[in-house]
Amino acid sequence: MHGLLLIDKPAGLSSHDVVRQIRRTFKTRKVGHAGTLDPLATGVLPVAIGEGTKLLQFLLAEDKSYRATMRLGVTTDTLDSEGEILGEKEVPQDIPQRLVPAMEKFVGMIDQVPPMYSALKRDGVPLYKLARAGKVVDRPARRIRIDRCELISMQLPELTLEVDCSKGTYVRSLCADLGEALGCGAHLTALCRLRTGQYSLERCLPLAQVDDILQVENHPAFLSIDGALFYYPALELAEPAVTRLSHGVPPQQSELTDELTVEPGEIVRLVSSGSLLAMARYAPDRPKEKRGDFELIRCFNRAQ
Repeated sequence: MHGLLLIDKPAGLSSHDVVRQIRRTFKTRKVGHAGTLDPLATGVLPVAIGEGTKLLQFLLAEDKSYRATMRLGVTTDTLDSEGEILGEKEVPQDIPQRLVPAMEKFVGMIDQVPPMYSALKRDGVPLYKLARAGKVVDRPARRIRIDRCELISMQLPELTLEVDCSKGTYVRSLCADLGEALGCGAHLTALCRLRTGQYSLERCLPLAQVDDILQVENHPAFLSIDGALFYYPALELAEPAVTRLSHGVPPQQSELTDELTVEPGEIVRLVSSGSLLAMARYAPDRPKEKRGDFELIRCFNRAQ
């Protein structure tokens, strides 16, 4: 089986725990996920199977949406409720008046320092391993984008927010930074990923039901390789270009069956009779490349 299975991850399991279960269920080692969720978190976890693992680099780049619940007045070493408490402060009474203006300052392009308890590596060692050993190292801030930070409910000392953000955003850090801006600190208590790219939670299959689906290929949560990246423009290749592409030669613009409608730099699907052959970038003016008008990013096995 080759494709993408959209899983609704339960709390208490790591993303790799989910991968292990899918490996056992479908009896294959070739399984990966698109975007780590902490054990505390639930929600959308795209899991790629077989040749579908070639899709992951595109899914990891997608924007995401989350619903986060945070508790004001308490800070922890992990920035969430699974860590050790570092400090407690009284929650100011004027939070209702100051909250929305404070949230607005985090919308747009911002610099965010990744948490120590994360899978990022320093000299090949995951930061969370250093943190568990009692070590704290400098982490350079990373540029991220917050498109929406909306208050859903407020029952002090708890707040629930919805966040639309770019890849690489740590919602734990966002909650901690918002708590600091409010003067009382905060930590994350619950997190649900509502969306990854074009895929929403409503389409996902609860992990507990995976073993009960006899024909998972027919389930709405399963996407074929041909259909998983449907939102990228598709360019149909003439047969001579298909043969050349199988040998790693990118096509010329003249080898498309239809008129070209994309701009230079745009990522496209190169297809033949509905089958995805490759993901490529339209790059007609590459100075050192004479072969073809496209830069190949990832090719797929036609026997999938």
